[in-house]
Amino acid sequence: MEALILYLVLFFPGISISGFAAHGFNTGDASNIPFSIVWEINRTITYTLPALALIWYLILGKKSLSSLEALKLRRQDVFSFAIGLPGLIFIGLGVSLLVSLFSRHYGLPQPPKIEAPANTAGWIVMVISCLGTGYLEESYFRYYLLTRMENYNMPMKVVLSTLLFAFCHIHDGPLGILNALLAGLFLSLLFIRYRSLHGIAWAHGAYNIFVYTMGIFLYHLPQGA
Repeated sequence: MEALILYLVLFFPGISISGFAAHGFNTGDASNIPFSIVWEINRTITYTLPALALIWYLILGKKSLSSLEALKLRRQDVFSFAIGLPGLIFIGLGVSLLVSLFSRHYGLPQPPKIEAPANTAGWIVMVISCLGTGYLEESYFRYYLLTRMENYNMPMKVVLSTLLFAFCHIHDGPLGILNALLAGLFLSLLFIRYRSLHGIAWAHGAYNIFVYTMGIFLYHLPQGA
């Protein structure tokens, strides 16, 4: 029940505060999402950091401080990141190719283009925002869901984590949901293999940075977060 309430409050589209955080900056152009330093700073301070603090308060609230051992940097973090980032890019580019094919033959609309920041300050804010989002979503969808819920076996936890992760990307359209499904499954398996929160959070954040970077070249990549 706790996990469901937390999902509804933080991630459920249209109800959660993340819905307001994701869509509060709206130019009316559904094909283009501009980058705003002010909005990203506001989202990080008023949503990402408080939500991350809440998740870890709940994780640590019923455990001893020894559970903080899970947050120490380890060699597995590097391995997880080194596998995770190329994997997410491969998935994103594959879904992007599907977007192009379906758009050409079936008229399926492309996902909105994510604009890159226009200056150095914007890039710094964007990197911090992307890493914060990576830690927030991986803390809940992988660490929290896959290490809690004692009444479920691991395959059921993976299915639940992946489906919930995909559903909170419903605003990205069908192919955005597909990207989230594949990425969520991949990250879940990577977490189970290495038990590394930092590695998958870095990979998640770095993929979102990659999406912004590709905005310079007018690529329509599905957003990872």
